[in-house]
Amino acid sequence: MSNTTYTAKTNEIERKWYIIDASGKPLGRVAAEAAKLLRGKHKPTFTPNIDTGDHVIILNCKDVVLTGKKLDQKVYRHHTGYIGNMKETSARNMLQEKPEKAMMLAIKGMLPKNRLGRQMITKVRIYSGSEHENKAQKPEIWEVK
Repeated sequence: MSNTTYTAKTNEIERKWYIIDASGKPLGRVAAEAAKLLRGKHKPTFTPNIDTGDHVIILNCKDVVLTGKKLDQKVYRHHTGYIGNMKETSARNMLQEKPEKAMMLAIKGMLPKNRLGRQMITKVRIYSGSEHENKAQKPEIWEVK
């Protein structure tokens, strides 16, 4: 019996495709499940310093829900790079105009802030409707609790 810790090798990782239906579910819950799948924390072969995660497709992003007063109080901010150009958008406007971006920002905030996180975020595909173009990958349905 050896006392060595298992470390996943990059050539041994099997990646699956999962679909998450976001309609009627809270934005944070869906983002947390997607981040867990992207990191690979649902697998027994999870290794923190290697991207062991799967691909995620999120559908019906326009029907996502924000609980409490977040719809009016939550603000998305970004800076253009010019002096005095801090742009603000309320969560209500963001979900009406760009629901995919709101979901992407929520997921991105739950991933590591390094090269590994930037590599993981490329494996997510977000659609505001129920149609997607990844049928050839035979994705499985992942249920958000």
